Amino acid sequence: MHPRRPDGFDGLGYRGGAREEQGFGGTFPARSFSSASDLSHWVTTPPDIPGSRNLHWGEKSPPYGVPAPATPLEGPAEEPFAGAGAGGGVQGQSSEQLNRFAGFGIGLASLFTENVLAHPCIVLRRQCQVNYHARHYHLTPFTVINIMYSFNKTQGPRALWKGMGSTFIVQGITLGAEGIISEFTPLPREISHKWNLKRIGEHLLLKSLTYVVAMPFYSASLIETVQSEIIRDNTGILECVKEGIGRVIGMGVPHSKRLLPLLSLVFPTVLHGVLHYIISSVIQKFVLLILKRKTYSSHLADSPSPVQSMLDAYFPELIANFAASLCSDVILYPMETVLHRLHIQGTRTIIDNTDLGYEVLPINTQYEGMRDCINTIRQEEGTLGFYKGFGTVIIQYTLHAAVLQITKVIYSTLLQNSV
Repeated sequence: MHPRRPDGFDGLGYRGGAREEQGFGGTFPARSFSSASDLSHWVTTPPDIPGSRNLHWGEKSPPYGVPAPATPLEGPAEEPFAGAGAGGGVQGQSSEQLNRFAGFGIGLASLFTENVLAHPCIVLRRQCQVNYHARHYHLTPFTVINIMYSFNKTQGPRALWKGMGSTFIVQGITLGAEGIISEFTPLPREISHKWNLKRIGEHLLLKSLTYVVAMPFYSASLIETVQSEIIRDNTGILECVKEGIGRVIGMGVPHSKRLLPLLSLVFPTVLHGVLHYIISSVIQKFVLLILKRKTYSSHLADSPSPVQSMLDAYFPELIANFAASLCSDVILYPMETVLHRLHIQGTRTIIDNTDLGYEVLPINTQYEGMRDCINTIRQEEGTLGFYKGFGTVIIQYTLHAAVLQITKVIYSTLLQNSV
């Protein structure tokens, strides 16, 4: 969002309405404004310069002491020009407002798809990952759709939308912890263009500390999303916060002797979070660079329409975010399976039977740590055991791509009607 300041504003000082800018071939006159009120909020009234007022387009200011040529004051002749300027300004303002509204709508649609529309896929994905004795791995979207239909038929729609409030709470805690830590420490929240290895290390350290703070609440949210709706009590929206605090102090949360301490979960949680962030950032920058170069080349070859120019301002970033999330989820899916099994162990969680679509199953794993979990899955479930529920990822990002395409069509239609 560009700062709204007049073109005649030079830093902390104002050089007057006749300011000239040096170019490669000479000087270019500054852009004029229709009234003094356009600059009243920025600078004070500049000193009067003889011969600098009441000029028309294409005229030059006469030298000092030479009277300006008399121009007839024909009011009606200037009315069409003024009216056209006002109409163009109104049309430009309406187009700008539509552009902002459409940009907000595009971002909202993407956010809705990632966190709301895709939540049933997240629920079933996590249930398949922690179900260590499942015979059906649900590697394709066809079996996933069938089991989703069975859950909805036997338990109702709530079986696929459980724990959605806790996921938003975890995201809020993550953002809040990152902001607080960056305010009270020299750790940078963002990396500027003048980066170095030290700044990158400090930034990743900030991310690691953020994941550590949000880890107990993430564990509580994971339990809410995989817990079967058949035995589930009506818990409040802040139950995730209560259980997360209870997990830290070791009170109020039902657990068994197989429950892994939080200290043993720090390394896999931070490792997964940091790798996910690095992969997402690298792929996002790479895809965005390719799309911008492609857009720039197409603009040089052929002048784009206003609609295409506005689309190029929003959708490359959305496509880059989509590609980054997809690649990072696919690459780190085995590690996510291991992480979820370690978090859920010893919490006395009962999940739905992902083989039948009804009945429930207890979680009775006895992993000693991350390495033991990896070796056990490889020996008892095979390599594909790390990818249980992978069909939900295909459905999730297919829905996301469809929403982006539909939003693009709607946005293009609105812009074409406004132009």
